[in-house]
Amino acid sequence: MRLTGPGTWGYPADLVGVVGLLRTAVDGFGVLHIDTADAYGPHTVEDLIRRALHPYPEQLLLATKVGMVRPAPNVWRPLGRPEYLRAAVEGSLRRLRIKQIDLCYLHRVDPTVPLVDQVGELEQLRQEGKIGYVGLSKVTPEQIREAGEVVTVAAVQNCLNIEEPDDPALAYCLANSIPYVPYRPLNAGQALDPAGALRWLLDLGPQVAPIPGTSDPAHLRALFAPAT
Repeated sequence: MRLTGPGTWGYPADLVGVVGLLRTAVDGFGVLHIDTADAYGPHTVEDLIRRALHPYPEQLLLATKVGMVRPAPNVWRPLGRPEYLRAAVEGSLRRLRIKQIDLCYLHRVDPTVPLVDQVGELEQLRQEGKIGYVGLSKVTPEQIREAGEVVTVAAVQNCLNIEEPDDPALAYCLANSIPYVPYRPLNAGQALDPAGALRWLLDLGPQVAPIPGTSDPAHLRALFAPAT
């Protein structure tokens, strides 16, 4: 959930409303998978998740992403140096007030750092118990294969929706039993039938788990309406 101010920057104007929306999603609709990133805000969404949901329901899966810096609104830069990734994971643990991140994605591959070094640091953090599972975001099949030499890739999060239906990584994930988590499943809110757009994704295979975002209670209800 990108529950931030404009440009995915800072806190939203209605803090009380956002906290209530998160609680409604989990308590009212039974959402058990919350996906965020330390770059959202930056840091603010992780803070809001803690405010709204801590202590967390036992079955809730918390996923976050590291490896992106935000020098300004709407500016995103990958940073995959191992020491930075370690510091980012430690920061997410503090903000979320947890001892282990259930699923931690490499937010983007940093082209200036060998991929094996980036995922190798996340694997080390997994072995230390600070990460439960390691995922990748916005990657190619070749990058998934390369990362798989160092770490068990637990999930891949790439852009896929009914208007942007082509991603070579999907076939690779389905063939290799890797959970595939589409971001922008509603094409940034442009889908006229949100439930139908989600159904289209779910019908691609049992390993596909879309993560729709919302900042509006009515839109949240529409996500759980029967598909038309």
